[in-house]
Amino acid sequence: MKRLLSQVITASLGLWLAAWFVPGIIIRAYPNSNFFGIPLTAQWEVILVLGIVLGLLNYFLKPLLKTLALPLELLTLGLFTIVINMGLIWLLDVMFDELYAPLFLPLLYTTLIIWGLNIILDFFLTNHKN
Repeated sequence: MKRLLSQVITASLGLWLAAWFVPGIIIRAYPNSNFFGIPLTAQWEVILVLGIVLGLLNYFLKPLLKTLALPLELLTLGLFTIVINMGLIWLLDVMFDELYAPLFLPLLYTTLIIWGLNIILDFFLTNHKN
């Protein structure tokens, strides 16, 4: 449960930071934006919903994709994980009109932001005993 919550927090915070600092990443709330009937009127609500969905994709779909791409993972010494993460953010872009992410560099920068935040949050959540 802690890992799922960590994925949601880092995805939300990473998307928010990417919308601020990465040129090309646009997150906006439309007047008719809703999520299963819940109206989304502010940008923070859209970022929260996008973070929840991306966190769920990372928690459930990413292990399956990493298993299927194991030969490529071994061949690239784990760097194919970046491509998988970029694909998940692109999938989020396809699923929601409120998120606009052009294809290569903005997706890469957003992936690196979320990856860095995930490392920082995992460092603080794990117990360090000296």
